[in-house]
Amino acid sequence: MQTIDSIRQLWGRQTRVRDYLDRLAVDPPQVLILEGGAADERSALAVYWALALNCPQQSPCLKCLACVQIIDRKHRDLFYFDGAAESIKIGEIRELRGALGEPPRGAGRRVVVLAEAQFLTNEAANALLKSLEEPNPWTRFIMFAPQRERLLPTLVSRGWVLTLGWPAAARQVSADPEENARIDGWLESLAGFLASGKGWMERTVEKGAVDKKLANSVILRCQQELVDALTGHPQTNLATLWRRDLSLTHLRRLDVALGYAMDLVAANVNAALVLDWLATRMYEWRGGGGA
Repeated sequence: MQTIDSIRQLWGRQTRVRDYLDRLAVDPPQVLILEGGAADERSALAVYWALALNCPQQSPCLKCLACVQIIDRKHRDLFYFDGAAESIKIGEIRELRGALGEPPRGAGRRVVVLAEAQFLTNEAANALLKSLEEPNPWTRFIMFAPQRERLLPTLVSRGWVLTLGWPAAARQVSADPEENARIDGWLESLAGFLASGKGWMERTVEKGAVDKKLANSVILRCQQELVDALTGHPQTNLATLWRRDLSLTHLRRLDVALGYAMDLVAANVNAALVLDWLATRMYEWRGGGGA
């Protein structure tokens, strides 16, 4: 769970969005959607929104009882569902609906946070839609995900979307130099495949070459390389190739595809096939094709 100090630091990286939240709090939308940025930034801004709607000072003071309870996730009018910990299921949404008909316990608004809402099950998402069709003046929803495209379109259509700025590419590397070199080798192979159409499948087809851990590491590093490409600071052949040869539309599609690939690996889909699918999509986009 985030501390006050860590939350303050994260807010400082997204001042534009935080200032916009202050203005929205005067007349808050029923559903607010945060996309982009880093996961911890999305979470911190969701907390900021709950604070803004409940702090007696009208702007989070971080000292009053309401602020402290919200940060600790112990406030009676805060419902926090963490999709990153476990998929958000229909039973949880049904229990929530039972509470929505009651007025808030405190002087502010009831806030429902759906963290990493891309992990709502289809049944839970449809149950949530029914709740949104019966709005009440006491309750506000905020959901966040890496990209809006990973949420049910009918949920997105009901929300006010705010896009966080790209985070600085803080590199997450292993403490093991051999492991880092291994991942570097896979990214070089991927860059070579995008340039020539050769060499990738020969690696993934080898028995035991790709497991779940490796696939996650490759996808994570690709996400970091994508941030470098989008911010204009490519440090590798792969990021340089993406920035030079992919349109902004395809870079955004790549962002969505990487998130989807991470979900597939988590669901125990064959890791080698997931990496092959990703590589093939990138190759198609580099040529200007692909949906």
